[in-house]
Amino acid sequence: MMRWAMLLGLLGLALATGLIVWSGFDAVLQALAQAGLVGIVVTSLFHLVSMLVASYGWMILLTPASRPGWGFFLYMLWLRVSVNNLLPVARIGGEVVAVRVMLQRGVRRGPAIASTVVETTVSVVAQFIFTVLGVALFLMQFSSRDLALQLIVGLLMSLLLLGGMIYVQRLGAFGLLTKIFTLLFRDKWQKFAGNTAALDRAVHVLYRRRDRIVWCTIAQFVGWLLGSVEIWLALNFIGHPLSLAECIMIEAVVQAASSAAFIVPGAIGVQEAAFLVFGQMMGLTPENAAALAIIRRCRDLLLYVPGLVAWQVQEGKWLFRKRSTETR
Repeated sequence: MMRWAMLLGLLGLALATGLIVWSGFDAVLQALAQAGLVGIVVTSLFHLVSMLVASYGWMILLTPASRPGWGFFLYMLWLRVSVNNLLPVARIGGEVVAVRVMLQRGVRRGPAIASTVVETTVSVVAQFIFTVLGVALFLMQFSSRDLALQLIVGLLMSLLLLGGMIYVQRLGAFGLLTKIFTLLFRDKWQKFAGNTAALDRAVHVLYRRRDRIVWCTIAQFVGWLLGSVEIWLALNFIGHPLSLAECIMIEAVVQAASSAAFIVPGAIGVQEAAFLVFGQMMGLTPENAAALAIIRRCRDLLLYVPGLVAWQVQEGKWLFRKRSTETR
């Protein structure tokens, strides 16, 4: 799986490079120069606002007595998205890292794993709602029957997958998947997960806290919505502003395409193609759409590469502490 992900990542990189060259390398550089270093940095750092909102949604799933502070959840989300977006882990390795951080912080295993599972599910639900909003706005502006059919079919397929994801959790996901995980990870899975029946109960307990689920969903939806503001900022710096509604359309379809290509590290190539295709439909020139895609990648480098470094430093501290304890 790792080798396939790396191969797809290399193919995606080749595709992204080809798209930028096709858009006109000099023209793309000119658009980036128009945005300037300040514009790129400001747009990238604005993503911290959406992460702050999303981390609040994660935090409120746990009761105040059993959870760390808001800043800690922001730190966990930073590590998680850094791992998921830059490494070939099919966007699940970050969740394992987050759980490890919570366990080291003293959060009990059940709430740590259950909150991560539920928050991830709620985030997918919120993204689906955001995508529906973007597609609805899209269909209001473009009357292409073929395009409308393709988008609606895509939404229905996503809804089926989402429904299946929730249904499996209601049946007891950890109990059902224990044999598979044991075959894949052997004794490491049991050591990590512990009592799977207890984990399933912990997940069900969180879902019964409906007020917290609602607030978590709202926070996650706002987090996705703020991604549109990133696009709005970037386009204003480039000198080709669009309305916020148009930015919502672009962000919705780009995020949907990136999620569908979850096995490709960072959805590289797929994300760039989505920016070019749907950006041009919104009236962007190829060079401006390509510049917008590059600014999004600059955000990944500015925020997520330091996240990977912080994760490795964290792992090094744990290893050093473990060896120090064993030698005493």
